[in-house]
Amino acid sequence: MKCLIIAAGKGARLSHEGDRKPLIHLLGIPLIERVIRCAIEAGIDQFAVVSGYNGDRVRSFLDDLAPRCGVNVTHVINSQWEKGNGLSVLMAKEHLDEPFVLLMTDHLFDPDILRDLMTQQPGKGEITLAVDHQLTSPFVDLDDVTRVSTQGRKLRDIGKGLVDYDGFDTGIFVCTPAIFGAIERSIATHQDSSLSGGVRVLAADDKVNVFDTGMRFWIDVDDPKGLAKAQRALLTQLRDKPNDGPVSRYLNRPLSVRISRGLVQHDITPNQISVASFVICVVAAILFAIGGYPALLLGAILTQFASIIDGCDGEVARLKFLTSDFGGWFDAVLDRYADAFLLLGLTWHTYAPGGSPLVVLIGLLAIIGSFMLSYTADKYDSLMRTRLASGRSVRIGRDIRLLLIALGAAVNLPFMTLLLVAVLMNGEVVRRVWICRDPRTMPR
Repeated sequence: MKCLIIAAGKGARLSHEGDRKPLIHLLGIPLIERVIRCAIEAGIDQFAVVSGYNGDRVRSFLDDLAPRCGVNVTHVINSQWEKGNGLSVLMAKEHLDEPFVLLMTDHLFDPDILRDLMTQQPGKGEITLAVDHQLTSPFVDLDDVTRVSTQGRKLRDIGKGLVDYDGFDTGIFVCTPAIFGAIERSIATHQDSSLSGGVRVLAADDKVNVFDTGMRFWIDVDDPKGLAKAQRALLTQLRDKPNDGPVSRYLNRPLSVRISRGLVQHDITPNQISVASFVICVVAAILFAIGGYPALLLGAILTQFASIIDGCDGEVARLKFLTSDFGGWFDAVLDRYADAFLLLGLTWHTYAPGGSPLVVLIGLLAIIGSFMLSYTADKYDSLMRTRLASGRSVRIGRDIRLLLIALGAAVNLPFMTLLLVAVLMNGEVVRRVWICRDPRTMPR
């Protein structure tokens, strides 16, 4: 299925952010790129983009973006961009002769909305509109949103001035070519060249289906207030990671999100952040090994700082659409090395003064327990996701381990820290094995 994106308007209310609305950045990514990448996640790789105001720069940007995303982009030019947005849709008539997705360049959304919408194919001569029935949604500007009135799974009316309404137009459609004729009828009959005018014509013929977005996220970024809301929403979503342990969820994540908000404004990759976190851990391990409380304390501070930074690579990857299987695996590999170095540094700090074999044994058990905890994580987390609707469970992971190392070093109790890590990590491994002992409960 192809996708048509309307990106022709001026966007006067966001002009102080930039003179080309589609290219205004939100957390390091232009609005139109965010829309295209969300559509790509939903399975689309063929795009037609209607540009108008200051369109040269928009088209140049898309020409560069297309090969990076592995998609095809067809340019459609609307020289009458100052008129109704229905004209922008009409300009693409010759490029679309079968059902297609219709999106707005300034409407951001959860890709799952589009993915599910595309399974609801409209009948001949029909269109389907994604409607938000959350009338108290914090992301909707009631003074500007297009309202809709529905009956069952059919749209009855649409417009910004509706008094009786039960939902909002999200600007996410699956259309048949019938939309072109409807807009032409709206212009000829009502002198209304808006997209809503065309939808209203089809609704009068009972040809507009309604798809409920449920509780999923979408927002119209039409003014500075909307831009700020969108930024807060995207950053808030980063904090809801089911596999986070308690330290990550309540301590690290609120701090790492703030750091990531700044990092996305720069040309920094997630893998570079992973390497930076690893290097900080290595420096902390060296400080542990040097001996003396000042070095131990500084190593403790760096250890917890590395734990916070460790969350930024994934956050930046999600915000900039740079997630990859390799990135996750690479980060995990560096984490294992970092943990080994930290525990080895702490072991040497404790062993050097007296040379007790017990210290070596406890340090070795701490390293083994840490490695085995990471090894059992995938199977355990997968099992817990099938058992708990919330996707969360009691979880002792790297976040707790690094906090224990940092706190133990800070209060100058390195041996007790090694002992606690050894007992806690290996005990958690035994607990996981016990929970997953029934082969019928193991994820395959």
